[in-house]
Amino acid sequence: MDLQFNFKEIATATMVLFAVIDILGSIPIIIGLRNKVGHIQSEKASIVAAVIMVAFLFVGDEILNLIGIDVNSFAVAGAFIIFFLAIEMILGITLYKDDAPESASVVPIAFPLIAGAGTMTSLLSLRAEYRVENIIIAIIINIIFVYVVLISSKQIEKILGQGGLNVIRKVFGVILLAIAVKLFAANINQLF
Repeated sequence: MDLQFNFKEIATATMVLFAVIDILGSIPIIIGLRNKVGHIQSEKASIVAAVIMVAFLFVGDEILNLIGIDVNSFAVAGAFIIFFLAIEMILGITLYKDDAPESASVVPIAFPLIAGAGTMTSLLSLRAEYRVENIIIAIIINIIFVYVVLISSKQIEKILGQGGLNVIRKVFGVILLAIAVKLFAANINQLF
C-alpha cells in the first residue's frame, strides 16, 4: 500500500471537519447534557465517534447504495437535522424530547453531535477529492480536539458563565443554520 501524506490535504480536511463537527458551537449542548445526566464519558464518546467516522469513510457509499439512498438525499436529510438543531440553539426551545439518558457518550454526543449526517456527508465529499490516509489523520486531529473540549467542559462553563454560553449558543446556532442552508442548497438540485 502506497501512503502519500500531503500536509495541504490534511490541513484542508481538518478544517472542513472542524467546521462541520463544530465542537466549539456544541459546548452549550455538551454542558446542558452534563448538567442533565451528571457525567459525560469523554473517552468513550471520542473513540466511538472516531470509529464511526473512519468506518463511514470506507463503507459509507456502499451502505447508502445498499439501502438505495444517494449521497445527495443523505445530505438533504442531514441538512434538516442540522437545521432543527440550529433552531433549538437560536430560539432556546427543545424540539427533540427523549428519555433522559443515564450518561452521555455514544448518543447523543458521539452520534449525532460529533459524527452526524453533516460529518458523514463531508467525509464522502472529502473521499472524492483527497487520499484516505490524509482524511484519517484529519479525523484523528479533530477527535483529539473534541476530547479536550469534552474533558474540560466544566472549566469552559466556569470561564464563559451563563451569559457567555447563551451568546455562543446563539452565534453558533446561526452558523449551524447557515451550514444547513448551504448543505440543503448544494444538494437539493441533484434530487430532481
